[in-house]
Amino acid sequence: MLNLILFGPPGSGKGTQSEKLVEKYHLIHLSTGDLLRKEISTKTELGLAAQGYMNEGKLVPDEVVIGMIGNCIDANPAAKGFLFDGFPRTVPQAKALDTLLSAKSTPINTVLFLQVNEEELIKRLVKRGETSGRADDADPAIQKKRQDVYKEQTLPVSGYYQQFDKVVNVIGEGSIDDIFAGLSKEIDKFN
Repeated sequence: MLNLILFGPPGSGKGTQSEKLVEKYHLIHLSTGDLLRKEISTKTELGLAAQGYMNEGKLVPDEVVIGMIGNCIDANPAAKGFLFDGFPRTVPQAKALDTLLSAKSTPINTVLFLQVNEEELIKRLVKRGETSGRADDADPAIQKKRQDVYKEQTLPVSGYYQQFDKVVNVIGEGSIDDIFAGLSKEIDKFN
């Protein structure tokens, strides 16, 4: 089984590249936002728990999210692998994910870290905000703050996986196809 984490700051192209990678490698796309919505809409025990936290304006605890990921893995026993997009966001989440995957004898193979300079990231996000109609996305000051939060809370996840030699830096600037080719080159090493 091939388990990948597509990693990078907001605006690095994770969503765009995830779609292409899932199609090419026939992976299950594991987006925690999608998982939450599915579990809530189907009224599972975990979904109801998550809804309760959300209704109170609280973040859904890591244990609940990890439980949902476990359910998704169990529900797809014939999967060729999973692409984790937007998760883990913190080192405790990374450790919890590794514990879950270890129990299922299917570890993370690699962390594909999209490398994009901050100026380019902010430019991309502002442009995306202008085309999506979300005024907050079009504000460069807000985007700068989001990058700072990423550096403080999420970037340490790459350090966690580096200690296991699982992080591969991939150039995240250039055309969508060039970036995809760089990602594919790294993934093909596992086939």
